[in-house]
Amino acid sequence: MDTEAQHTERDLPSTPQPGPERGSRSARFPALSCRLEGPWRKAAALLAVCLLFLLLLSHFVVQPFLIPSGSMEPTLKVGDRVLVNKLAYRFGSQPARGDVVVFDGRGSFTDEAPEGNPVGRALRSAVAALGLTEPSGNVYVKRVVGVGGDRIVCCDKGGRVQVNGTPVTEEYVHPGDAPSKAPFDIVVPDGTLFVLGDHRSRSSDSRDHLGSPGGGMVPVDHVVGRVDWIGWPFGRWSGVGGSGAFARVPAPGGAHG
Repeated sequence: MDTEAQHTERDLPSTPQPGPERGSRSARFPALSCRLEGPWRKAAALLAVCLLFLLLLSHFVVQPFLIPSGSMEPTLKVGDRVLVNKLAYRFGSQPARGDVVVFDGRGSFTDEAPEGNPVGRALRSAVAALGLTEPSGNVYVKRVVGVGGDRIVCCDKGGRVQVNGTPVTEEYVHPGDAPSKAPFDIVVPDGTLFVLGDHRSRSSDSRDHLGSPGGGMVPVDHVVGRVDWIGWPFGRWSGVGGSGAFARVPAPGGAHG
């Protein structure tokens, strides 16, 4: 009988003992936990520093910009990611005729107020600043055709735009497009720019806003920067630069510009 009692006692489950076995996996294997968490923390910190650096670089120096439409073809195509030089006009320089610029169109091209809540706008701006999505609908990319004081007339007998009385041969205009189908004769106010898209038949630009508040003229202080390079896709790596089309155009006062 003593033997049977001993067997019965052995078959009973042992009483769980307190200690690391009843805790989490991390508590049971503290060394393994440290090895897993340490590198991940360092990687997360490094990623945060890199993102912060890219955002600061984008905000102050060079900003990627995703081209959302064909209004600047053939110079810029849909899906191109260009690099906008934000220092180009920071030290006394001004936008020049022929420059391709990115600008905020509120007050000149649109009266739209920012949409959505502040947090959503901030997140969208941060993602757009990295060139991962297209910018808000208030941001545009166009070519400068006239600066403050210029008189711009369209068109002469040869179908060319005239700036300060000089016909301009715009080699960058999309093949098959006329410089403009709508005639105009305007003087650009000081401190503003007259801008057009290279794909004239598909571009909504200063021509379309001549009767709007601001007259379609872009204030110089609304310019984000100058498009200097195409950075993506790899097959389109190139500089953008200005244009020699305006080399013979005189300054508004008559001096050679």
